Amino acid sequence: MSLAGIPPIDQAQLPADIRTAAPARKDAYEAGLGFERLLVQQLSQSLTDSARDALGGDSPYASLLPDALTDGVMGGGGLGLARQLTDSIAPPEPKP
Repeated sequence: MSLAGIPPIDQAQLPADIRTAAPARKDAYEAGLGFERLLVQQLSQSLTDSARDALGGDSPYASLLPDALTDGVMGGGGLGLARQLTDSIAPPEPKP
């Protein structure tokens, strides 16, 4: 699954249970990661805009801040929303 504007997901970064899960669960997790990334991006952009307004100026580096914040949060494991969304959309199979 690939969403426009969202970088491809490195399969090695997926949790082990997601890598071996049914395709529907794996797709749900990837969609959850995409949503989480977009949410973090929007929050980062709002934070940058607020800081710019508060400081009363514009820095040439300000446009880089939202992406840097988003990459940092997502690179650190994200907010955990992807897992919660996955469990809601495609719950794991019960163990025998």
